[in-house]
Amino acid sequence: MKFALAFLFSVLLPPFASAQQPLVPPPPALAARAWLLYDLASNQILVAENGNERFEPASLTKMMTAYLAFAAIGQNRLALAQPVVPSAEALPANDGGSRMLLEPGKPVTVEDLLHGLIVQSGNDAARVLATAVAGSEESFAALMNREAQRLGMKNTRFANATGLSHPQHYSSAYDLALLAAAIARDFPDRYPIFGLREYQYNGIKQINRNRLLWVDPYVDGMKTGYSESAGFCLAASAKRDNRRLVSVLLGAASDNQRATESQKLLNYGFQYFEAVRLYQKNRPVTSLPLWKGTGNRVDIGFRNDLFLSVPKGGQAQLKATIETRQPLIAPVSGGQKIGVLKLALGGKPYAEFPLVALAPVPLANIFSRGWDSIRLFFQQGIF
Repeated sequence: MKFALAFLFSVLLPPFASAQQPLVPPPPALAARAWLLYDLASNQILVAENGNERFEPASLTKMMTAYLAFAAIGQNRLALAQPVVPSAEALPANDGGSRMLLEPGKPVTVEDLLHGLIVQSGNDAARVLATAVAGSEESFAALMNREAQRLGMKNTRFANATGLSHPQHYSSAYDLALLAAAIARDFPDRYPIFGLREYQYNGIKQINRNRLLWVDPYVDGMKTGYSESAGFCLAASAKRDNRRLVSVLLGAASDNQRATESQKLLNYGFQYFEAVRLYQKNRPVTSLPLWKGTGNRVDIGFRNDLFLSVPKGGQAQLKATIETRQPLIAPVSGGQKIGVLKLALGGKPYAEFPLVALAPVPLANIFSRGWDSIRLFFQQGIF
């Protein structure tokens, strides 16, 4: 008879210098419909309100437009110096949104379009880029939705490249934080465009509407959005001491309010939380007994450094346990999920992370497998 048992055991965490009691006040009460604070080092939500609720993203949509344009450049389907000729259909005069003031039939480079999209929030730039990438805005929206699914944006659907209101165009604060994090992670060479305070095209200079670029020295991007139905929205990213946080705030009542409330959120995260590295990549957290393999143990750990965001002073209250299914029988492939690291803070569940095999272990020869089968039968009643 074959069966598996859940096996739970404690593991040691790295020693921490700080052992004082964490003193973390509740997050600030913010004037917005939804908000969320995300730590890129640990991929954790620090605080949130209505983080998974669906709202209109307005021009925060253009982060996905930029992401797909960056990807097209990386795949050599677009080039920064490539000229694009805007069609009259891509430049309607009555959409009521921001524009970089493109002219029908006048060529514009992809580089200028990216700056017009991100800094000036141009709807015209969004449509022209969408057409350059996918042939039409409708086809581009399909690409946006496919990429959103790949990134894990479960409460998002895009109907256009601009963010103009549409019944089937929505996202959530959490999904938009995932998107902002993906831009910073996947396109670090393009990310600085989001931090430009102004951009001039065709002799006309326009200002980036992200006020935090002027008032907070740590904020170096991302994107604003507004519509009458969505309210004032802002995704902001700030970096202090090699630690990056992303805030997303949806549905504020004014331009000034979205900036001040976002700054409160970022300051709260930097002041009261810190990211600590628990384990190094490709270093064994522990090893487990293995049956019927060419080796009798398998090392498990993480493919990337594991960071955890915790309240400042709370590291000493962390406790770690590992849960696996036993017995573990070969073959085991490298990267195969073997168990789960469960972390508790102050005696309460705090976070979970999958543990993987760090190296493959193939099946042993028939004689070794037979011997292990006999041992398993007498030790655990498993054949």
